[in-house]
Amino acid sequence: MKPEPSTRRLLPGALFGIGLVALVAASFWSLDLQWSAFLTAESRASMARFAAEFYPPDLSPGFLRKVGWASVETLAMSALGTLLAALFGLLLALAASRSHAGDPAWTRGPTRLVLNVLRAIPELVWAALLLISAGLGPLAGTLALALHTTGVLGRLFAEAIENAPSGPATALRTHGVGPARVLLFATLPVVLPQLVSYSLYRWENNIRAAAILGVVGAGGLGQLLAFHMGLFQMSKTATVLGAMLLLVALVDGLSHAVRKGLAR
Repeated sequence: MKPEPSTRRLLPGALFGIGLVALVAASFWSLDLQWSAFLTAESRASMARFAAEFYPPDLSPGFLRKVGWASVETLAMSALGTLLAALFGLLLALAASRSHAGDPAWTRGPTRLVLNVLRAIPELVWAALLLISAGLGPLAGTLALALHTTGVLGRLFAEAIENAPSGPATALRTHGVGPARVLLFATLPVVLPQLVSYSLYRWENNIRAAAILGVVGAGGLGQLLAFHMGLFQMSKTATVLGAMLLLVALVDGLSHAVRKGLAR
């Protein structure tokens, strides 16, 4: 007896769910997680002592000025890196997408391979490579963010362009309008809110990444964090961590407000 059509449609999803549960179970079994050692009284006491060293934070005016400038540097790195990534990601997305069913899209496969390479290499690795040529400072961090985020946004932009409603673009093509004008007047206006939303989301992520990139000498708050943690100056470290939290909250709030405005 053949399965019903509805059963055949549900079968792939059920198999995927079973496979996912099996993968999670195998992960717990293979990692050898030491929960008992983590929850011992000695471990809790050690963590409490370490956390107590962060209080009180260093709020001296001279150090606050240094942290403030590092925060501006981190914000600028993330903003410029995201802007460059959005521009180059859009250019690569156009080459990595098929505009309509009859489009041969010769560049789609090679361009998607380039995007895969860009986003497969973490920001820290890009920064370490760029430090060799650009030297210590925010330039290497900004370029590292731009390269990795170009791979991410390029793929997201390409998917958005390919999945855009085809009606307006088809109507223009049937009237003999060229590909560039179809893209400009039909496709981009439809997907632009989605592209902006993706870019803002990646900006939020790049704030955190920019703070981490300083650990390898790429400037900003991360460089201060690595320096003072290395010297076990925990009160200064607490101030840097507080600045990171405030900066992330600021950008998250701004990004949320912009996305909310676009959704209206």
